[in-house]
Amino acid sequence: MSTSPLRRKSTLGVKVGHIQIGGGAPVVVQSMTNTATEDIQGSVKQVLALARSGSELVRLTVNTEEAAKAIPEIREKLHQQGCKVPLVGDFHFNGHKLLAKYPACAEALSKYRINPGNVGRGSKRDPQFAQMIEMACRYNKPVRIGVNWGSLDQAVLARLLDENARLPNPKDLDEVMREAVITSALESAAKAQELGLAADKIVISCKMSGVQELIAVYQALAKRCNYALHLGLTEAGIGTKGIVASTAALAVLLQQGIGDTIRISLTPEPGASRTKEVVVAQEILQTMGIRSFTPMVISCPGCGRTTSDYFQRLAQQIQDFLREKMPQWRESYPGVEEMHVAVMGCVVNGPGESKNANIGISLPGTGERPVAPVYEDGQKTVTLKGDRIAEEFQAIVENYVASHYGQAKSA
Repeated sequence: MSTSPLRRKSTLGVKVGHIQIGGGAPVVVQSMTNTATEDIQGSVKQVLALARSGSELVRLTVNTEEAAKAIPEIREKLHQQGCKVPLVGDFHFNGHKLLAKYPACAEALSKYRINPGNVGRGSKRDPQFAQMIEMACRYNKPVRIGVNWGSLDQAVLARLLDENARLPNPKDLDEVMREAVITSALESAAKAQELGLAADKIVISCKMSGVQELIAVYQALAKRCNYALHLGLTEAGIGTKGIVASTAALAVLLQQGIGDTIRISLTPEPGASRTKEVVVAQEILQTMGIRSFTPMVISCPGCGRTTSDYFQRLAQQIQDFLREKMPQWRESYPGVEEMHVAVMGCVVNGPGESKNANIGISLPGTGERPVAPVYEDGQKTVTLKGDRIAEEFQAIVENYVASHYGQAKSA
């Protein structure tokens, strides 16, 4: 039985600027700014950082007239710096007014995100939703219909609760809630198509904050529609909790071939970079063998044989070095993102792992000879010693990349 991740080959492909979501395309990584959008300089800076770290789409809040006015200028300043990342407008409550009043904003965005639970209440909901879909049709923009269990359309939930109460054996509240999230998304997508938006202009998301609830919702959703699906655990949390919860949920779904674009919704730690959520998304996809973004660093956890923290520091240095180099290497060295680099701490597994990597170093453990053999493609090429092992190994890695992934090789 194959253990490789499945792909949803039948999913409709949606073009968002120059990026395709679904339709057999690689899973797309996206993120969202947390700057005030009207802070043009701050927003441009953060979009650039997210894009350079690997975010292939970047979403911005469009909640005020000032934010809507800022979008075209943000887009222009990004173009001036050579950044073509598609921008997604996140609309709640007043999106119909902003898109109508600021056509330059509607044009500058590559996609609109609409939350059916926040598009309007009561009799206002349908006409305001229709107005936003009509704007998407006018400007030929795709739409993500993004349902969130925390802002669920109460009319849909009330209807399903009433229907459930009349059943001979009513379902429990959690099951009704999950069905309400799915129903809201699918009914809104159907309504958008009735209004003229093509199916290949629609992306759906059904965000939950619980791992098991998210898995259950998307498994059911994937069986009931052919739309491109955006995955993400909403309000995932801070630090390791958010990373573990997001990974636990998304890995199960991705392994089943469910999901065409992902976002990791981490609460930023104080002072931490917003780009961390991009790195986590990339690492989920890369460790699962779905996509490659940067050379993989293999390193051991350490034990009583490695009482020195030297190999830990070297592993961190090498990983930071590889990520720093990737924007340049991506252009010059195709395929380098699939390279494996081993940084090992002692003789037990060090030589074996180093031989199995493209390039590896086996550092001396406690009581071992103070030398570090380097292996390239399974063969020992040099033994390093002294105080400059880190710098010398870094140079060896850079030379390996140039000689194995350079344009001359692919010519």
